[in-house]
Amino acid sequence: MPDQHKPHILVIDDEISMLELLEIILKKEGYQVTSAESGQKAFELLDKQAYDLLLCDIKLGDFNGIEVLRKAKQKNPHTIVIMISAYSTTENAVEAMNEGAYDYVPKPFDNEELKHTIKNALDMKTIDQEKKARSVDRGKTIHFGKIVGSSPRMLHIYDMIRQVSKTKTNILISGESGTGKELIAKAIHEQSDRKDEPFVVINCGSIPETLMESEFFGHKKGAFTGATSDKKGLFEVAHKGTVFLDEIGELTASFQVKLLRAVQEKVFKRVGGTRDIRVDIRFISATNKELKKEIIAERFREDLFYRLNVIEIKVPPLRERMGDLKPLAQFFLDKYSKEMGKDVSKISSYAIELLKKYDFPGNIRELENLLERSVALSSTNILLPDSLELSIYKKRWIEGVENRRYDLDEVVHGVALDSILVEIERAYLEKALKVSNGNMHKAADLLGISFRSIRYRLDKLNVKK
Repeated sequence: MPDQHKPHILVIDDEISMLELLEIILKKEGYQVTSAESGQKAFELLDKQAYDLLLCDIKLGDFNGIEVLRKAKQKNPHTIVIMISAYSTTENAVEAMNEGAYDYVPKPFDNEELKHTIKNALDMKTIDQEKKARSVDRGKTIHFGKIVGSSPRMLHIYDMIRQVSKTKTNILISGESGTGKELIAKAIHEQSDRKDEPFVVINCGSIPETLMESEFFGHKKGAFTGATSDKKGLFEVAHKGTVFLDEIGELTASFQVKLLRAVQEKVFKRVGGTRDIRVDIRFISATNKELKKEIIAERFREDLFYRLNVIEIKVPPLRERMGDLKPLAQFFLDKYSKEMGKDVSKISSYAIELLKKYDFPGNIRELENLLERSVALSSTNILLPDSLELSIYKKRWIEGVENRRYDLDEVVHGVALDSILVEIERAYLEKALKVSNGNMHKAADLLGISFRSIRYRLDKLNVKK
């Protein structure tokens, strides 16, 4: 009797040796597997029962695999279908995914990557089912503006936002550049009692030192050359609201002294003024520096640090929350498709896997830039690995290999092994192609691999042949 807890996969391929291989691979992973050597046999099986996932070749002897895909979706719209084929073209992939395929896998495929794709697809189905089961509670969910992600680290941050938003406590948000610190600050403001009052952003790294006091506190007419009238400072503009001090670690030592009193007492004087101005503002600061190290180096005041850092929210870099990469990519895909008036609605999971092999030193900001470029240059409504605009990143990866000496001692501090291996593999493939003048057979010989293997590797890493 079949195990009802094991996902049931229907494999359809007119090549018997491929059917047997896939059956062995999938059974070893603990799946129930049923095989069909033709489209007609697949139709008969689909009429008898439902399957959790179909793995279907696009070229069958009697039918096109797209017809099997349509039939499976008609019988059960929730069935996941992954198409496979040795005849990998953008047109085939786009057609399959437009008909509802979860993804398209070119032959020859890497066994581990195929297993990973199937696992991801089944996991996604389980998550979707759980979301539907919790749909009654959806109305109680708090949405944090444009923050995207459901990884454990981000769920912890959402909890912190809920807890601190109702207080008047000063918050320090720390994390690398491009991780979305301003979005978190804005979410705290929007969840607070100050949400209808100003949210004033001050980039501490972009204001010249000579103008800093005037920008923060304002000035009186005649206080300095060019001060032709009284001007409110940004702190005064933010009265009853929130001030977001971005890049707080960039403040000069002399201005930190002046800021300390304003943060501590909520009182300041305009430049050239004699009257104290009292404001009711909440301070949220952000930094990509380790301020404790800055304190030791005497570049940041310890007393100001403790005034600003009553509660700290640490934002993880994208490489530490790669589970959020797909929803983030989809968010930016939807955003720029709408802005550009283009119908680019989906990103292939193989494209996502390619992106996961890059560690995104620029974090979410870099991912957003990549997706914007890819949508702008896309000629189809689905982003596939070969339609991602990755030329900038390819160059960076290759330069990283040519100019870098790998030091095994780096492991002590943590390394991105997948990214390093991708750098090395890509550099060797491109060098072999260059030396062989683009002859893939010769390049494969130089690398000691088969022609089938080099073709697969070049497709996988999106290397120009």
